[in-house]
Amino acid sequence: MATTSAVVSETQPQTRAWPRVLLALGRVVLGAIFLYAAYAKLHFNGSWHLRDYYFFFGMAINSYNLLPLWAVELLSRFMPWFELALGFFLVIGIGLRLTSLIASALLLVFIAAMTRAYILGLEIVCGCFGNTEKLGPWTLTRDSSMLVLALAVALGAFLINRRRTAVSS
Repeated sequence: MATTSAVVSETQPQTRAWPRVLLALGRVVLGAIFLYAAYAKLHFNGSWHLRDYYFFFGMAINSYNLLPLWAVELLSRFMPWFELALGFFLVIGIGLRLTSLIASALLLVFIAAMTRAYILGLEIVCGCFGNTEKLGPWTLTRDSSMLVLALAVALGAFLINRRRTAVSS
């Protein structure tokens, strides 16, 4: 019987490691997606566009017909850098609960705007990963799967933190 309990206790830590491994993998993949989205908005046509990226990205945002021009300009200047920071925080794992919730909320807003534009029949560039991809069923499916990943990372971050708090009590 002592042998059986030793085997069980050796396998339990491995079983408990899987949620952490999946969470780490999910946050790194999600973070890399946000990093790439920022990169695609700042580097296109073979060069960096650090002085004029907001002009091109602003045209994509404005094509949704949702915001006044002052908000389009503010968002187009801010969003690539925000995505860069968000991606970095996700990859590193800094403030994972908050960053995963922000990523989920951001993706939810993107999907809502894209769905509205698609339903209205607007033939526009989605602006997700630069200025070359047209809005369509593929972009909606892809971004929806990213939302599922972001929600899974958020749920995992909260559950692992809960488990860690329960074990230390």
